[in-house]
Parts: sequence; C-alpha cells; structure tokens
Amino acid sequence: MKKVSLVVPCYNEADVLDLLYKEVTAVFDALPQYELELLLVDDGSRDNTLEIMKRLAEKDSKVKFISFSRNFGKEAAMLAGLKYASGEYIGIIDADLQHSPDLLPPMIEAIENEGYDVAAARRTDRAGEAKLKSALSEFFYKIYNKFSDVHLEESAQDFRVMKRKVVEAIISLSEKNRFSKGIFTWVGFKTKWFEHENRQRAAGETKWSVRKLLKYAIDGLLSFTNAPLRLPLYLGSVSVAVSILTFIGIIIAKIVNTSGSYGTVLIITAIMFFAGIILQCLGIMGMYLARIYDESRDRPIFIVSETNIEKA
Repeated sequence: MKKVSLVVPCYNEADVLDLLYKEVTAVFDALPQYELELLLVDDGSRDNTLEIMKRLAEKDSKVKFISFSRNFGKEAAMLAGLKYASGEYIGIIDADLQHSPDLLPPMIEAIENEGYDVAAARRTDRAGEAKLKSALSEFFYKIYNKFSDVHLEESAQDFRVMKRKVVEAIISLSEKNRFSKGIFTWVGFKTKWFEHENRQRAAGETKWSVRKLLKYAIDGLLSFTNAPLRLPLYLGSVSVAVSILTFIGIIIAKIVNTSGSYGTVLIITAIMFFAGIILQCLGIMGMYLARIYDESRDRPIFIVSETNIEKA
C-alpha cells in the first residue's frame, strides 16, 4: 500500500481545520489502496490552530503536525512539510479549502497510472477574489514570464501531488529566499495540469495582503531573473541619449534666442535626473546584495518548536 503525504500550511486556520480534516479523510476513505498521512504545518498561528491539530492527531494517527517557533511564512511551511513527509507521493493543499480535495483522486491517478511525475492544478477563474488582487496577479505573470529564466503557467497554484523524486529535487535546493512556483517549474519533470474553479474560503479570511503579495512577487522575480541587474545599463544608455538631446536642444534654443539663459535650469535638471538614476541602480543592486547576505548568514528557513513526527 502506497502512502500519500498531504502537506497543509496553516496560519490562523482554527475555523477551518475540522472541515478540512473531514473532507480530506472522506476522499481517502474512498481510496483504500492508499495510506494517508495528513501533515499539518502550523506557521506560528496566533489562534488555537495548534490545539486543534493536537486534538486531531490524538484522535487519528494519520494526522501529523509540525509547529514553528514563530511565523516564518508559507514558503517555509511548505518546505518543512516536504522535508518531513514520508509518503511515496507528496501533495500540497491550502487549509482554506479553496483547493478542492475532490481533485486529489484524479491527480493521484495521473501519477500512478498515466506516467506523470507531477499532477498540478491551475484555476480557470478568480471568483471571490478582490479585483485589485486579480489585476496584480495577472500583471505579475506577464512581467515574470517576460523577464524570467523559467516560464510560469498562468494561474498555476501550489496545489499539486508529486512523486518523491520530485520532492527530493525540490528540497535539495538550498536557497533561503524561496519562490516555490518558480522552483516547481525549474526542477522540471513530466507534469499533468488539472483545471478547477476557484472556491470561496470555507471559513476565516485571507492572510495575503497587498503588501505581502508585492513582496512575494519581488522575491519571485529576483529568484529567477537577472534582468534587474541589466536595468542600470539601459537607464544609463537612455540618460546619455536624453543628455545629448537636451544639449542639442539648448544649443538650438540659444541660436534662436541669443538672450535666453538656460544654464541654471540645465544644471538642476541634469543633477536631479542623474541622481534619480543612480538611486534606482543602487536600490536594485541593494536588493540582490541583501539576498546574498541572507544566503551567507546560513540561518535555517524555519525552526520547529513542536511536532509528533519522529524524524530519522
């Protein structure tokens, strides 16, 4: 009997955990040929998420939990789950049930009998999502795929089931600033995509603010493209061209109006223009240097405070 480990990152999901457990176990009750390991990862929740995890684990030995010492973020929670998972097949699903557990059987079937290494989901709509968030997401995919070294499937989600060899490849990557959507694509492997409609959250509210989404987008771009480092070259070229044109314009204006004085205006404009470009370039380089600094410190991506898993 093959084991399927299902990793569930959780942050303040006390309102939905019981329903998640009920739906997931109902799906696997209809799949007696597979053993379920439901791996709940508490990402430093401030509500009673951990207490509910412990209660479920006491009731059902298939439930395992990992609790972080503080909030490290969803990327860290997913990585921890993948590292602790013991199944031949490992899946990732959100706790809020916007990812339907009913899609798990065909995803497992694709890996078991159709020769795929990964079965992943992408949504066909953004029902129930704020218009601003939808617009920013669409814009991000366009910019990312234009400049990144890897191509992201538009509307691709973290919801997926993978063979263990895929997971081993993912956790072998040592970078601290992780962007899993890009990593999933970068490691490759044969993937089958499943379309599904977006569902409303079963309970609670989204933990993704516009600020967090923006930071996530920047992390994604910096992780898989060097295009921003080439930006100073482009800005420098443009600034030189603008400077030449401005100089020519002033000469022409001086010829037409010999009494006009443009020296002070020219100097102030030039200083502001070049100062702005220099600051932009320094900012871009600073972001990359900050990432190099993060990697050099070699701090752990997460710290486990408590778990019921005996890890070898």
